[in-house]
Amino acid sequence: MTKIKHISTLLGLILVTISWTALAKPSPYYYEMRVYRFTNEAQKKAVEDYWQLAAMPAINRLGIPTVGIFSEADQKDGLKLYVLIPYKSLSQFEKLPSQLQADATYRQAAKAYLDTDPASPAYDRYESSLGKAFRDWPVMKPTPLSSPKSSRVYEYRLYESHSEAKAQSKIDMFNQGGEIGIFVRLGFNPVFFAQTILGAKQPNLTYMTTFDNKESRDAHWKAFGSDPEWNRIKVLPEYQKNMTKSEVHFLTPTEYSQI
Repeated sequence: MTKIKHISTLLGLILVTISWTALAKPSPYYYEMRVYRFTNEAQKKAVEDYWQLAAMPAINRLGIPTVGIFSEADQKDGLKLYVLIPYKSLSQFEKLPSQLQADATYRQAAKAYLDTDPASPAYDRYESSLGKAFRDWPVMKPTPLSSPKSSRVYEYRLYESHSEAKAQSKIDMFNQGGEIGIFVRLGFNPVFFAQTILGAKQPNLTYMTTFDNKESRDAHWKAFGSDPEWNRIKVLPEYQKNMTKSEVHFLTPTEYSQI
């Protein structure tokens, strides 16, 4: 009887431990990345004004305290503006449009943008994708950098895979494979890692790292390439041929960006 009680107590402790572990682990964030495309600088300024004076303050009031607004440093394929919105849940993402519409302060501040004439639109088009945070980096971490925003480099990467299985292999490489740990150890200041669940060029994953300047960025990637742990991981059989294409975008945060 004593033995049975002991086993019962042990099982109870195990269940409590599992429950507390589940409670302590944060739910994964969801990240919306909007990319606006423009014909001219006047359009870009109109959209920047909209985000700085209307949309970002309204989103902050709704409990999303950090929104990232970025220009593309090299403008390699046209004039664009990147907007990163982190959500704590899919519900928060789904409710945002109706909540903005119900906000009179927002509507007033955004009037010029919302009422733009079809003959002179505020943008050509914008694309939007939604990603789910990786298991081992479940919440967004705004950069700790304190250098001038104008000199910083926010490197936004997109990795495509040729199949869902290989895309999962690349995500596993970041998680249990330890690639995220290398980024952290080498001081890449990651903001997020995410699997794209809605958007173009799927299957793919995206992530963002941050540096004081371009020289720092180049030095960090040189260290990454020669890191012994990276060179061990990259040749493991389970991670072979898990990426077919990468996109690299060098972003500069606006002065009012919150990330």
